[in-house]
Amino acid sequence: MNAQQNKAAYVNQVFSRIAKRYDLMNSLLSFQQHKRWRRFAMNHIQIQPGQDALDVAAGTGDWTFSLAEAVGSTGHVDGIDFTREMLDVAEVKLVDRPSLQNTVHFIHGDAMALPFADNTYDVATIGFALRNVPDILTVLREMTRVVKPGGQVVSLELSKPEWPPFRSLYYFYFYRILPTIGGLVAGAKEQYGWLPESLTNFPDRFGLESLFSQAGLVDIKSYPLTGGIAALHIGRKVAD
Repeated sequence: MNAQQNKAAYVNQVFSRIAKRYDLMNSLLSFQQHKRWRRFAMNHIQIQPGQDALDVAAGTGDWTFSLAEAVGSTGHVDGIDFTREMLDVAEVKLVDRPSLQNTVHFIHGDAMALPFADNTYDVATIGFALRNVPDILTVLREMTRVVKPGGQVVSLELSKPEWPPFRSLYYFYFYRILPTIGGLVAGAKEQYGWLPESLTNFPDRFGLESLFSQAGLVDIKSYPLTGGIAALHIGRKVAD
């Protein structure tokens, strides 16, 4: 098994273990900021009623549902994730959203090899998952491939604060406190220890801009959020 396969297998094990408590822990560990970040992202994505969207690494479906509300009953949203247990949670949540059930379709699949035709979607998003994939550039190229010419590729992800004093404070929380909270609340200290590890070698906001460009995207914009704890990146596929 090579390094990419090892990472994929480990990440799958991590998220299968924490799937049922993922939403609770997301809110607790981000101090509810992840909801505000997602609202900010939706306000900056140019998505219209009737369009088609893809949510890569959809997890428990929160961003998938936001996209579905935006495209409305005349649009369509696919949410794909390779951890079956996360999708099981998303499917349960969809039952409580009858107005979205004809719009949303969840698929068990791999972000590294998206099972969709070229030029299918108006928007492709990935939220809080790009740092977990075996190869970032491969996933961005796959997302670029499946969006239509002129379509958008969007990442909302944890990042690295740019102001050194705040970065030091944040790293202390992220590396020392967060895994302990994960152990106490979710009984998964080892799994929540993966979160800071996943950020260590992940590019900063400007490095991720460069990868967007290498994936063939243009008009790239990035926005630091909450002092740079997270960042939103938006790129556009070259129009025909």
